[in-house]
Amino acid sequence: MSNILKEYFGTMPDGREVSTYSLKNANGMKVKITDFGGAVMELYVPDKDGRFTDVVCGFSSLEDYMNAGGYQGALVGRFGNRIAGGKFSLDGVEYSLYTNNGKNSLHGGKVGFSHKIWAATPVCGDDPSLVLEYTSPDMEEGYPGTLKVKVTYTLTNDNSLSIRYEAESDKKTIVNLTNHTYFNLGGFASGTVENHLLWIDSDSYTPTDSGLIPTGEIKATVGTPFDFLTEKPIGRDIDMDDPDLRYGKGYDINFNFRDGEKKDLCHRVTLYDPESGREMLVITNQPCIQVYSGNCMDGPHRFKGGYPQKVRNAVALETQKMPDSPNHPNFTNTVLDVGEKYDYTTIYKFGVRK
Repeated sequence: MSNILKEYFGTMPDGREVSTYSLKNANGMKVKITDFGGAVMELYVPDKDGRFTDVVCGFSSLEDYMNAGGYQGALVGRFGNRIAGGKFSLDGVEYSLYTNNGKNSLHGGKVGFSHKIWAATPVCGDDPSLVLEYTSPDMEEGYPGTLKVKVTYTLTNDNSLSIRYEAESDKKTIVNLTNHTYFNLGGFASGTVENHLLWIDSDSYTPTDSGLIPTGEIKATVGTPFDFLTEKPIGRDIDMDDPDLRYGKGYDINFNFRDGEKKDLCHRVTLYDPESGREMLVITNQPCIQVYSGNCMDGPHRFKGGYPQKVRNAVALETQKMPDSPNHPNFTNTVLDVGEKYDYTTIYKFGVRK
């Protein structure tokens, strides 16, 4: 019996059909993903009493995913996060990108990976997978090189959702792929995440200007609202008088993991909801994570079931390299050369805290 269900989701204006794929593991955990943007639409996870609830924000219609903004659940690229002025240089050549975030380029530009239809291949088995592939042509959105991207979602029987990102280019380029799922471990319709407890294996972050572009400084978290080395509620310090909190209207900042990038997967973040008992570990070999506490989640497009968007209704935990890295020599390397392979994995592992 197949543990992947494919269903029709909608039709694009150009006539292309969009589908959803529901993966289920042996424990009853289920994830639904659409090939439009590779978005995670639903994720049902048991609580301390064994009750399953959908813990990610998302929409009911293709039209909402096309038009709502917010990158709900989507794969983001070619370059996740911001690039200042929509410009970067490689080997002395300056490249110009579409500026869709004030003067800056955000999450891939005008039509990033979040709004592409990906070629989908379901793989049934004990740990069902969905392989998504997209080839980005040379100079799409201003980026050099034909970039072949493969993203593999796997739902495992230890109640983990694994996302493996692979990419290769025929020209030197820059790449920074991530996923933009918004989590609320109490259930996406349960209210604010300010009472969720968060631990981050980070002792530094990248301060920004008012446009959320890194200043180039790498600042210690100790003594700031960005210190999560000791687990604390997301809402405890979120309204403190700090410029980076004011600019983001809450948390919208890049945290650098201690000891930087590691070859092997490493537990870097824990999110815990005391009320439901659900706990989520973020395990990755990426060097950083953007924490965005849904500070602008107030759009008119309603979530599944008609639930309205509400500020701080969920938190996005986007593993990545530093924002605007190409424009800061002291930041993480986001250059992908010919013959190199971009290969990173992030696992969201769910359980119940005893």
